[in-house]
Amino acid sequence: MLGHFKEPGDPRHSEDVEIKWGVHPKGEERASWVRGESRTALQVLISGRFRLEFPGRNVVLAEQGDYVVWGRGVDHSWYAEEDSVVLTVRWPSLPGYRADEESDEESDHESDEEPTDPSGRTSAPKPV
Repeated sequence: MLGHFKEPGDPRHSEDVEIKWGVHPKGEERASWVRGESRTALQVLISGRFRLEFPGRNVVLAEQGDYVVWGRGVDHSWYAEEDSVVLTVRWPSLPGYRADEESDEESDHESDEEPTDPSGRTSAPKPV
């Protein structure tokens, strides 16, 4: 919808924030984990059932409006437990995070930010 991936000059081009509408069929999963995340992200469930995977912890978005927030340095992946639609907001909007485009940049970032579950509680990711 909006982010670095739109052509410069397009009003939807932004390097500050990106917004994506994701439609994921049941059983779809991320091809590989994002390692060394250098963005903050918010993911909101529109419909379906969607699992976010973090080291040592999973968060399941099961009811419309459930959301999770995670920050820089938090490795993650995902899996669609049912046909799902999710809205994802990330900041800043950076190239190089497609699962088929692993980059060194993804493994060189650290942070003390932690994932937040839908109730607003936080929990530090635990090593696997």
